[in-house]
Amino acid sequence: MSKFVPSLQSLVGAEQLSVWETVAPALKAQLSQAIAPGGIPECIVEPDSPAQLAAVVKALNAQKGRSLPFGTGTKLHWGGVSDSIQVGISTARMNQLIDHAAGDLTVTAQAGMRLADLQAHLARQNQFLPLNPSYGDAATLGGIIATADSGSLRHRYGGVRDLLIGVTLVRADGEIARAGGRVVKNVAGYDLMKLFTGSWGTLGILTEVTFRVYPLPEASKTLVLAGEREAIARVTQALLSSALAPVAVELVAPVAMQHLGHAGLGLVVQFQGLAVSLDAQATQFRQFAQAAALVESTYTDAAEASLWQTLQALWETAPSLTCKIGVLPNQAAATLEKIADQFPSLSYGTIHAGSGLGLLRFADPPSTSHLLDLRRLCEAQGGFLSLLAAPVDLKQQIDGWGYPGNALGLMRGIKQQFDPDRLLSPGRFVGGI
Repeated sequence: MSKFVPSLQSLVGAEQLSVWETVAPALKAQLSQAIAPGGIPECIVEPDSPAQLAAVVKALNAQKGRSLPFGTGTKLHWGGVSDSIQVGISTARMNQLIDHAAGDLTVTAQAGMRLADLQAHLARQNQFLPLNPSYGDAATLGGIIATADSGSLRHRYGGVRDLLIGVTLVRADGEIARAGGRVVKNVAGYDLMKLFTGSWGTLGILTEVTFRVYPLPEASKTLVLAGEREAIARVTQALLSSALAPVAVELVAPVAMQHLGHAGLGLVVQFQGLAVSLDAQATQFRQFAQAAALVESTYTDAAEASLWQTLQALWETAPSLTCKIGVLPNQAAATLEKIADQFPSLSYGTIHAGSGLGLLRFADPPSTSHLLDLRRLCEAQGGFLSLLAAPVDLKQQIDGWGYPGNALGLMRGIKQQFDPDRLLSPGRFVGGI
């Protein structure tokens, strides 16, 4: 007997609620990666407005119903596994552009809007949002914020939280709250933007978001080096210590470089801006390469787009296991080489050279003991290893987040304040939050 369907049916249209038996197979498969076995939800509900979403959440709160919020579901296979989810809540119907203040370089949209659709609108005004997350063609703005998925452009523009300047959200009790605003120089209220970025839907459900945007660059080119680790590391440090201003600096594992037609550890550097500036920066970067006896390849236009698309496709191919890591930036090249040597099943690996944050993909899951060895390697540098995608049974065997810090008590306290009954995405985040 359905417990939640009757009350939810009175709040949304018939086409906005699907009982589990009628949910599309693709979405069922995605949800199965986020929910513990035996925790099949009764239904999926798709509110089409913030007011409707608030009413749904309030009704669930009254019945202590546990929900799993998501956008299009592209990253449901990431993160922790929730227990006993009773209702899935999709924000995909809340996908409208609210306001684009082109002169102020800000844009406001509903959280269910796809990034690709927002970029298409911004491009008509010669602007863009400098994020290139995973599954960017389908990912929603709310999902990108919830997972803090920035992509390689974070080297120049910062992460999601650096671009986000305002949010509206529905709390676990169904009340609507706001923080920030629609202007860049805004100090109103608490800085909930940073708190909600990377919170994995455990504190509230975003309904409306405001970002700062940037003018589209006049020109772009990507320079690629490949070779021995010592030479790549020297060029990387020379680049990061210089006055050059690349938008992306990626260290790439040899196995991924093979797909780009290169052998050895790779350094992929993208410059964007005025054409004359790009030429000058490329010339200086080539001098670094020549000093290290490395040959540089330059990509522009369609060839450049194809290169980045190839790297993205390698990462997004259905994996057996994927991880996010953090290491010391000055040890990034050595760490990536060590991982490639020790794990033959590595099929993709990159580390943002400036931040030390990286992504790993394995064709076959390493054994639990080897995976923990890899985590210890990262932690020895003050870093971390977190599981993104992995078999559900593996995520239930080991702590997928592996958080070694001392802020877990504070994080649990925040969860208690925002969601005391653990009704939103229980178990998805660090420490079972």
